[in-house]
Amino acid sequence: MLSAPGRFEIADVPIPDVAPDEVLLRVAACGVCTSELAAFAGTEPTDYPRHLGHEVSGTVVAAGPDAPAPVVGTPVGAWVTSHGFAEYVTAKAAHCRPAGEVPLEQALTEPLACAVNAVEEADVRLGDDVVLIGAGFMGNLVQALVGLRGVRRLIVADTRPDALERARAMGATDVVDVRTASLPEVVGPDGADVTFECTGSQAALDVVGAVTRMSGRIVLVGFHQGEPRRIPLGHWNWMAFDIVNAHYRDLAVIMRGMDVGMRLLRSGLISLEPLVTHRFPLDRIAEAFRTARDKPPGFVEATVTFG
Repeated sequence: MLSAPGRFEIADVPIPDVAPDEVLLRVAACGVCTSELAAFAGTEPTDYPRHLGHEVSGTVVAAGPDAPAPVVGTPVGAWVTSHGFAEYVTAKAAHCRPAGEVPLEQALTEPLACAVNAVEEADVRLGDDVVLIGAGFMGNLVQALVGLRGVRRLIVADTRPDALERARAMGATDVVDVRTASLPEVVGPDGADVTFECTGSQAALDVVGAVTRMSGRIVLVGFHQGEPRRIPLGHWNWMAFDIVNAHYRDLAVIMRGMDVGMRLLRSGLISLEPLVTHRFPLDRIAEAFRTARDKPPGFVEATVTFG
């Protein structure tokens, strides 16, 4: 549990009781989500202690009487809202998706579901020109999914050379280091059909309108924390942009994303193997969060793992 900004404590607590419609999971891995970094840093109003962790995979070890599936012994990716950094966590049986042969450390269906829903809501079409600003974990997931849509150009922008190298290896037609090159110049005067903002930063919002065509679509994937953001709304009005807020609270939408994400993982069309780059045992969870915050070269996603 996060007991204060920057400080985790490991508590020895009873295994949670299982409700009739729940399963008990022995956790294999839980990803560190960017949305949790503000609580870790203490830069947002937070009541401590906090039980973070929602990007969970594990094995079903017990099931309530109203949870006929998944059965005991099934490896799953799960959607939970907290308490994921624990040896055991309960989840609604309906919120679990069997992982099949997918290694559990890679069966992180919650973040993949977010990316699936963003790409589907964006309605990326064959032959589209797409700009992706931000080549971190969510940006990589979005890029992999957009790559399945048969786009014409896929232009990825970031400030980190290693992230741009990874984006190129994943099939980007162009990569742009925005510290030294102009993204609007690379995109060209016609603009992109769809632009994904995957950084959660003001700098990305400053440029999305300059790289998207009239009546094009701007998709806000980044998680915007801290100070209120500014947008040139007059210009956005004039350009008639279609704005997509790719953050979903409707349970049916989340579950649809998990269904599609797990299908893609189990079929091999998507793999998280190259993206889960840093693994930490529970007693090094603070280091996992610091790594996710600092993003050293080669970093994509940190997970806390349980042997």
